Amino acid sequence: MDTFARDHLPPRSAWPDLLLLDGPERVNAAVELLRHEGTAIAGGWSYAELGERAAAVAGALAIEPGERVLLHSPNTPEAIAAWLGILLAGGIVVATMPLLRWGEIEKVVTKARVRKALAARDVAGAIQGLDTLILEDLPARGAFDAVDTAADDVAIIAFTSGTTGTPKGASRKQPESLDPAAALFSKIPLRARETTVIAAPMFHSWGFAHFTLGMGLSSTLVLRRKFDPEAILSLTAQHEATALAVVPVMLQRMLELPIETIQKYDLSALRVIAASGSALPGELATRTMDAFGDVLYNLYGSTEVAWATIATPEDLRAAPGTAGRPPRGTIVKLYDENGNELTKPGETGRIFVANEMLFEGYTGGGNKALIEGLMSTGDVGHFDSGGHLFVDGRDDEMIVSGGENVFPREVEDLLANHGSIDEAAVIGVVDEKFGQRLKAFVVVSAGAEIDEAVVKDYIKENLARYKVPREVVFLEELPRNPTGKVLKRELE
Repeated sequence: MDTFARDHLPPRSAWPDLLLLDGPERVNAAVELLRHEGTAIAGGWSYAELGERAAAVAGALAIEPGERVLLHSPNTPEAIAAWLGILLAGGIVVATMPLLRWGEIEKVVTKARVRKALAARDVAGAIQGLDTLILEDLPARGAFDAVDTAADDVAIIAFTSGTTGTPKGASRKQPESLDPAAALFSKIPLRARETTVIAAPMFHSWGFAHFTLGMGLSSTLVLRRKFDPEAILSLTAQHEATALAVVPVMLQRMLELPIETIQKYDLSALRVIAASGSALPGELATRTMDAFGDVLYNLYGSTEVAWATIATPEDLRAAPGTAGRPPRGTIVKLYDENGNELTKPGETGRIFVANEMLFEGYTGGGNKALIEGLMSTGDVGHFDSGGHLFVDGRDDEMIVSGGENVFPREVEDLLANHGSIDEAAVIGVVDEKFGQRLKAFVVVSAGAEIDEAVVKDYIKENLARYKVPREVVFLEELPRNPTGKVLKRELE
């Protein structure tokens, strides 16, 4: 476990500089603001120490402005110093999952044109052919003057999840105002000078968002190198954390713990469980709130559009399974295949979003579809009569079975509600009679007994017959990437 604790706090007028980090000048100002004397939680880093370490990273890198640097590390204070150091030096951060092997990293390196890397010692062996600095070996102190770069230069290249294909590099600038932070705070009640446990991986945009927001709020950040459900509950209780940042599969793993284990930990200080990164089934949302209180907030978005909607606890109680409503400054519209806007409740269409955080384009060229200034998320969905958005599935996952449109997500959500099923994934397969049919992959709950006939009958009782899978395959676990998204390309 690592902690990153607030020092004597900078004045309120300085918080925007900490929050935006939009280029080396602002990062340099943030680093200077962090250089206050103060104390840290035992065993952790103060903001003063973080500022010194970020400057040391920038000096050790010796890069040109605009140079791309690979960051390969689990959630650690050293990784935060590396993020800030790269930006301070005018570089562009290319973050990768610490579990990747060289064959996977090489694709990222080639697409992003990376020559230099910063890596944690325990995962550095996966990197080949790059000038690699080990994070733990860098000096603890240093000084560095920010380089001169344009405010609208790209600062980060994030890679898409690659759940259905090869990950793509998505370039993103830092925001030009406080509006993006205000949008999140309008829905998720994060507060200054409190404590956040970041369980979500920081190479993913959700974990990264909480690291930047936490700095802006002068929060104490609690990190753990690897996710362990009971350890995260213990840290949340130990540090009386008010916020916990997770991806949905982490909630599922926590709820698999025995109830007596969960109840050992005093989580009464917890006001926010912030989830994002993959689909949050209504059943999982309800069980989470029943276990931890009505403190769950779910953000729906993508690497390309950042966010589209946020569901509050009230939304999740009123409409389980909803992705929520657009926050301030965000527009969400649905369009049919001909580009016509759909406005009636229940109409299913392609989801398009406009906000200040739309990405700059893929590093290999190309962009997402645009209509009237709004960008596609790649998903399809509908609004209910109360204005809640529901995501029905990926637009490239829809199949036509016997002339009827079918989205696997509807069947997956239904299976998640079955008492003997822990999780399920559904894909489309070729069928000689109907053109296409569904195929389900199911993980049975511990101690439960269920067979293919029971699964099919359950679906038949709740959905139209053409939505019943042709085949049900039972697995020990679903293939997932480190952010919890199911890798459907590995299911056959």
